[in-house]
Amino acid sequence: MPEFHTIALFLAAGLALNLTPGPDMLYVATRSAAEGRKAGIASALGIAAGCLVHLAALAFGLSAVLATVPLAYDVVRYLGAAYLIYLGVRALLRPQALLAGPQLTPQSLGRVFRQGMLTNVLNPKVALFFLALLPQFVDSAQGPLVPQIVMLGLLFNVTGTFVNLGVALLASRATTWLQTRPGPQRVAHRITGAVFVGLGLRLAYAKQS
Repeated sequence: MPEFHTIALFLAAGLALNLTPGPDMLYVATRSAAEGRKAGIASALGIAAGCLVHLAALAFGLSAVLATVPLAYDVVRYLGAAYLIYLGVRALLRPQALLAGPQLTPQSLGRVFRQGMLTNVLNPKVALFFLALLPQFVDSAQGPLVPQIVMLGLLFNVTGTFVNLGVALLASRATTWLQTRPGPQRVAHRITGAVFVGLGLRLAYAKQS
């Protein structure tokens, strides 16, 4: 197990990174503002689930493939970009289909959860981030590396989830005003669609670091 000061330093670094606006935070904010608090929370939890997939992949050494095999990196990157663009185009072309935000059923929230999860899982930058950050805080002298990586990854995921849940709660306050004004609500959904398309294009054209 890493020493206390190592864990504290990792938490400080992870919290600073979690508080920096990025695709995940933007995804949660736009979902919350357009569809309400429950959708935002579902998105945040979906992203947390996606991070668990990346963490498991790192623990088993699969993330290293993305760092060493350009083709594998590109395949995952383009799949993630295509998925985001699909969500964005759908919101742009059918904003009325999203106007039932307050009446979301559990199944609809499940889809929101899965979309958040897939958006995170299909972003190879997340895998590369875990690959770059976590090994810096593990020490073979403190025991087996895999348990240390898992523990640090879970800590990072917990702090990130709390940050995203806070974003969801803050952004969802906008829906109280939007729900009584269909015109601005449609505009908000179109903005959401544009954001998703922009995220997809950004991911598609991102350069591997």
